[in-house]
Amino acid sequence: MDLIPAAAPPRIPVCHRDGRPLGEFPVRRIYCVGRNFADHAREMGATAPASKAERGDPVFFMKPADAIVTDGVVPYPPGTQDLHHEVELVVALGQDAPAGVLPVEAASALVFGYGVGLDLTRRDLQAAAKAKGLPWDTGKGFDHSAPVSALLPATDIGALAALPITLDVNGQRRQASTLDQLIWDVPEILHELSKLYALRAGDLVFMGTPAGVAALLPGDTFDARIGDVLRLQGRITPRNG
Repeated sequence: MDLIPAAAPPRIPVCHRDGRPLGEFPVRRIYCVGRNFADHAREMGATAPASKAERGDPVFFMKPADAIVTDGVVPYPPGTQDLHHEVELVVALGQDAPAGVLPVEAASALVFGYGVGLDLTRRDLQAAAKAKGLPWDTGKGFDHSAPVSALLPATDIGALAALPITLDVNGQRRQASTLDQLIWDVPEILHELSKLYALRAGDLVFMGTPAGVAALLPGDTFDARIGDVLRLQGRITPRNG
């Protein structure tokens, strides 16, 4: 007998490109990729690779599954005075990966669909942890730190590479790039993740952000888009408590 009620898994709405609802996507895990756009890597003081041969290994971190926000309403988090936005492509897996390392050429078959999301970051906490050589989980994995749009099936989106990714805050453009600027593309990231984790249906992967990250304040509104197919609108509300 369970001693406490089991929490239901967080769920993300799924719809067709024309807005027709398809159901819900239950979230298992959230993997995130750091420094996956060269301009953002430089923005954060890191050296960006000049070629694929110089990429090294991707940087991964995680957020709790219940960090997702699907209604766009994000309370300003506790413990920080410097909340930052990072707009990202979100990949949703609809199949389990086979045992062992997933070949790059087989990775796309795992993808159920895509969304656009924000990797919200308590930048001051992250920076303080980095300065001490400590893990920076508190800067990334907090409540409401993963706002995400409704998901669209991959078949409704088609080729990703040429699509623009943008973020406007209070009607002003903050971030803009195209998905062909990813240092590691989706199949490559899934391949690399499979070296470390057992990928399963229900997993999300936040693919990294372009340059232009900056602060969000209570009262700010945001509008994240990937082309004309994925959109997330929301606002930052006053701190709880």
